[in-house]
Amino acid sequence: MGARRVVLLADLDYFYSQAEELRNPSMRGKPVVVCVYSGRTEESGVVATANYEARKYGVRSGMPIALAKKRLSGADPVFLPVDFPYYKEVSERVIGIMKEYSDQLEQVGLDEAYLDVSNRVEDFAEAEQLAKEIKRRVLQEAGLKLTIGVGPNKIIAKMASDAAKPDGLMVIRPENVEEFISPLPVDKIPGVGKKTAERLERMGIKTIKDLAQFDPVRLVDEFGESLGAYLHAASRGEDEDPVRGRAEAGSMSRIITLKENTKDLKAVLPKVDEICEEIHERAVREGVLFRTIGIIAITSDLGIKTRTKSLPAPTDDLGTLKRESSELVKKFLQSTDKEIRRIGVHISDFTRREKGQRTLSGYI
Repeated sequence: MGARRVVLLADLDYFYSQAEELRNPSMRGKPVVVCVYSGRTEESGVVATANYEARKYGVRSGMPIALAKKRLSGADPVFLPVDFPYYKEVSERVIGIMKEYSDQLEQVGLDEAYLDVSNRVEDFAEAEQLAKEIKRRVLQEAGLKLTIGVGPNKIIAKMASDAAKPDGLMVIRPENVEEFISPLPVDKIPGVGKKTAERLERMGIKTIKDLAQFDPVRLVDEFGESLGAYLHAASRGEDEDPVRGRAEAGSMSRIITLKENTKDLKAVLPKVDEICEEIHERAVREGVLFRTIGIIAITSDLGIKTRTKSLPAPTDDLGTLKRESSELVKKFLQSTDKEIRRIGVHISDFTRREKGQRTLSGYI
């Protein structure tokens, strides 16, 4: 499992509705429903989020607005359109506070972020205190309530946060992971939706304990290698996925349309070199090294094909970028009878350049 990790998942409760209550405190105590209106009629569209007062009446995200209004008839509800610029502004205030407490912060939405605090705390008791301090400061400085789950990895932190809502805090230590997750239904695993849960139930798997005891080979046969392996690992509370900071989580890409559809390598490679130079200039300007290089080819039938190569070490070497991108294009053209309509290059798996840091080009 590697070194001890301590991960937090901070989730702002019913964020859009809570942000609206912050802007207009007179709404507090009323059912507040934030909607995405389609514009066809006054009631056409769906619910984006609802506060807990509205949820008591069975109002949920994704519900038609007309049905939500019917359920809240006589409850003095407030219906509002989404205001994403305002929510982004509020979110940025909260994220700014969280960044002060984490080595890496991975924002996964306006209302949710993972924090790796492994080097900030000695143990999970300290992590609990740190989480309490984050909750206190966000409430005091941003006026918002949030729920925090603490665990040894992202999956457990997320499940703990989900279990602690609203305005809660739950800490799951490594030795308590199995006890915590075993009795839960399989749809509590992040990423397991209704259809997957139904397929698992048909296989006799209802709880996470059932899933943990199921033959992993059969899981792969049923769901494919990626999802099957994920389900098996998640059922055991295992997750090696790192909390990715902004640079590490990002990518840079550029795609251009060729003058004409072609399979001629000599016509494509000069364009690939041009794209590489543009991306490389941006990577150097932003001070990042990349470890993964990829190409994007849109073929004459509008199919989208990608090929990637992971390097042995991060680099910002232009020669490496051009060479590997060209090689990926060559291999792609050899594998298809389709002509290329558009070609692109992307880089990802970023790390920040440190002063004096040697790159891959220093070793090859």
